[in-house]
Amino acid sequence: MVSRFSTAIEPFYTCCGEDVVQTLENVCKRVGYPMVIRVDQGSEFISRDLDLWAYQKGATLDFSRPGKPTDNAFIESFNGKFRTECLNAHWFMSLDDAREKMESWRKD
Repeated sequence: MVSRFSTAIEPFYTCCGEDVVQTLENVCKRVGYPMVIRVDQGSEFISRDLDLWAYQKGATLDFSRPGKPTDNAFIESFNGKFRTECLNAHWFMSLDDAREKMESWRKD
């Protein structure tokens, strides 16, 4: 089954594989573990932490080709809407403030 709903948006000053794993664990406790996760070539997604987590959970990491954003058009579209409707529309005074505003946007 493929899903297009956003399960989480987490703001970080910098994001590493460990942060991705923690966010995934929090989400998977609510909605279950995925069979496949589509990711790009960002350092947080090519980390050993995420690779080990995916292996242990039986999930496949499906990497898009470098420089080919059309491989994952849904997330590119989501990112554009998120940037326009949320990031460009708000000032964030702290990570907690960003978390609240981003979560409100995600739920809407």
